[in-house]
Amino acid sequence: MDNLFILLLVPLLGAMILAFVKTPSTAKWLALGFSVLQLLLTLPFICKFNPDATVQFTQSFAWISRFTIHFHIAVDGISLPLLVLTNGLIPWITLSSFAKKYTGNFYALLLFMQMGLLLVFMAQDAFTFYVGWEIALIPIYFICALWGDGDRIRITMKFFIYTFLGSLLMLLAILYLYQQTASKDFEWASFRALSLPEDTQRWIFWAFFLAFAIKIPLFPFHSWQPDTYTHAPSAGTMLLAGIMLKMGIYGLIRWLIPIAPLGVAAYGPIALILALIGLVYASIIAFKQNDAKRLLAYSSIAHVGLISAGVFAWNTLGLQGAVLQMVNHGISVVGLFYVIDILQARAGSRSLADLGGLAKRMPRLSVLFLLLIMGAIGLPLTNGFIGEFLLLKGLYQVGIWYAAVAGLTLIFGAVYMLRLYQKTMLGPLAETYVAVKDIQGREFVLLIIAAIAVLYLGIFPNSVLQLSEAAVGQLTEQIQF
Repeated sequence: MDNLFILLLVPLLGAMILAFVKTPSTAKWLALGFSVLQLLLTLPFICKFNPDATVQFTQSFAWISRFTIHFHIAVDGISLPLLVLTNGLIPWITLSSFAKKYTGNFYALLLFMQMGLLLVFMAQDAFTFYVGWEIALIPIYFICALWGDGDRIRITMKFFIYTFLGSLLMLLAILYLYQQTASKDFEWASFRALSLPEDTQRWIFWAFFLAFAIKIPLFPFHSWQPDTYTHAPSAGTMLLAGIMLKMGIYGLIRWLIPIAPLGVAAYGPIALILALIGLVYASIIAFKQNDAKRLLAYSSIAHVGLISAGVFAWNTLGLQGAVLQMVNHGISVVGLFYVIDILQARAGSRSLADLGGLAKRMPRLSVLFLLLIMGAIGLPLTNGFIGEFLLLKGLYQVGIWYAAVAGLTLIFGAVYMLRLYQKTMLGPLAETYVAVKDIQGREFVLLIIAAIAVLYLGIFPNSVLQLSEAAVGQLTEQIQF
């Protein structure tokens, strides 16, 4: 079965059923069943995908005929890796939540969000893209507001307002572009064919860029992120960091740069510099963090800053590195946030000042945790190495100083991530944690899966790169500044 609609219908159906399930034990197994089914249905698309520059598995029908709006979806070599990442991480995140007593409402929101995320990555029509963009925002707002901790309502409202305002700017740009098309439609191809004057493309650039920069988030539009990541429930943080921020980076590649190349030529260097500033800024702040979850939040800002800089380098190496590193970051950051969730459940704290010496009581966790950290800092033979190498090489083609500043992420990342490991796993063991038990069962299986993915993509990065190579090459050849 190679109809993309099935990948939207399964999570939607699952969400509708789970919304009425009140028993946690039933809800979690139903949610896992739907998410695993979704993953299995993804396999034929991977097997049948032809790694060329064409758009494949196209499905389209008239949605709102009066305004020439089509529900038009398809995938290419850039979107397929993100589709696989989404459908691969959702069952992983679902299973990681089994220890919580979530009812069907939680899992319904999770699956509904999955549908929105997939719609963003599949959309070939700007209206469809915008609908998916907003669908993904609504469930994560409720997940964070209802199941988060601390001052979650204020923090989540700030996140919602930031992202919604950015979305409105993008909607204004989309409506303007719609009015300029000869056929009055929202098709990506129609937007791409427009020959807009440079001054128009300049404001179109900022309308799209602000929406995507907030979602990623890029400096200085990041202020919602640390608090939201810290106080969201573990599954919510994984969804935000592992998948949702990729919507923004994907939007840069798919929509912003192809539609407003003259705007990018004018302001792209500014965006690149902002990404590099964010990389250094977030890394320095991460050095000082005592809350392990907050440290990982700032780490995520640094990593996506490097990925975004690679996008704005706009060459084959930079874009290939960005696509690969989006997948790598999703795997690594979800695994790391899960480790912190386990530590908090076992020790009752995620404060680095309170932890230490846990490797003595949790040897299995300590080994897998270290492997995930090695992937995050780009050690050779782990998933982060090739992605960061391609990003740095792509930036080097733009300018040696860009690459030099971006290269600081390797040094800074090693410092704060190894500090995180040292403060939690090494040193003397406090008497409070003498009875702490090592990971087992579901926890062990999930972290083994994450560790295998880290090593597999480190040794076989071509499994992703060969999917995106032709599409990336065609895009950079067609759009030159």
